[in-house]
Amino acid sequence: MSDRTINQQPHAPHQAGPEEERDTAQVPHPPHTHAHGSEPDDFAVQIADSVESFVLSVTEVAKGDEPGSAVSLLLLEVSQLLLAGGRLGAIEDVVPEDRFEPDAGPEPDAEQLRERLAVLLAPIDVYHEVFDPYGPPEKPSAFRISDDLAGVVSELQHGLTHYREGRVSEALWWWQFSYLSNWGTTCTAVLRALQSLIAHVRLDSPIGAAPDGADTDNDGLTDEQLEQQAGDLMAAELGLGH
Repeated sequence: MSDRTINQQPHAPHQAGPEEERDTAQVPHPPHTHAHGSEPDDFAVQIADSVESFVLSVTEVAKGDEPGSAVSLLLLEVSQLLLAGGRLGAIEDVVPEDRFEPDAGPEPDAEQLRERLAVLLAPIDVYHEVFDPYGPPEKPSAFRISDDLAGVVSELQHGLTHYREGRVSEALWWWQFSYLSNWGTTCTAVLRALQSLIAHVRLDSPIGAAPDGADTDNDGLTDEQLEQQAGDLMAAELGLGH
């Protein structure tokens, strides 16, 4: 069983924590409830379908069978998932029936998915983002699309396990909780990166060099080589010539 404490760390995949009592006294809005074992309503079915579609689609893209459409497909899938996340964020707080989160079993291993995405998306995997636009001014941090998407898939699968075992309210609670605390921010950042890549190519705008000190895994490539490779990859994907 995992606790109900919101994880405030950016881009951090779900980690099971110590068993703690669920705090339902702090819910600020009328709860969205769903009886344990009852049939899912239309809202729950639609969210579950969106989540499962994202997990399956990202897994298929990571196989690398169609590398020329990878960025475009990921852009579409992340956009669709954020629509589902927005719906979860807009409704009242979901309050599951159980006081503790039931054990969902071992967390899925996302390492293979991460590695496949990293190979597929190189050299455009690294991007830079400011985590909290309302927080104190800070320098952009380096992230990887492959890390972020693999982490999001892992979090979504955690909720899918509850859903498939008939714990509909638990699944909705988890997806809402993790959207607000983690994967909503992560997907928003990834979406900006993917959209920026396509915009750079369509608008014939060179991709800028990484900020000083940014972690690009010291792959031995110069900024000019990284820019050229990223531009070539996107141009090939979109059927454009230089």
